[in-house]
Amino acid sequence: MTSYACATPALVLIDVQNAIDHPKWKQHGPRNHPDAEREMVRLLAAWRQRRLPVYHVRHDSTFPDSPYRPGQPGNDFKPEAAPLPEEPVIVKRTNCAFIGTDFERRLRAAGHTSLVIAGVITNNSVETTVRVAGNMGFETWLAEDACFTFAMPDWTGRLRTAGEIHALSLANLHGEYCTVVTVGYAIGML
Repeated sequence: MTSYACATPALVLIDVQNAIDHPKWKQHGPRNHPDAEREMVRLLAAWRQRRLPVYHVRHDSTFPDSPYRPGQPGNDFKPEAAPLPEEPVIVKRTNCAFIGTDFERRLRAAGHTSLVIAGVITNNSVETTVRVAGNMGFETWLAEDACFTFAMPDWTGRLRTAGEIHALSLANLHGEYCTVVTVGYAIGML
């Protein structure tokens, strides 16, 4: 086991909002990692216990029919992963926590060069944010068992399971943009 390059690795939780429970996500089949929220809570507890920085990313959709749209119940954080008053909330309107936000500036100003990322959806906002973080030079760790996605058809129409989509996203990211780890490993490096 290694350790983080930064003495204060930041935990980044992406889009852990009630909208992810909307039935539209399950139209092609179930999600993977049904215990992902429990694993997110484990990460949160470890970071909070050590008084390490936690950033919550909230998606405020601009689409009128989105369950992530502000003013809708889906826009609220899931209770088990809700931010504490002192934990910053980064509000995004795209699939990347860095686009159109001051997130990079905040991280750099606080001296956070190591990021541990978890959240939803693996092949959307998580993958995009991890790619950009890696390209910006952050030491990025992705807690794969604290992320999940849903089954969907690929571009040819072939239905892919949530597990397949999750695994392919991790394969896209690991080594070039981040290091993929489990929650246990991420906590063990503290």
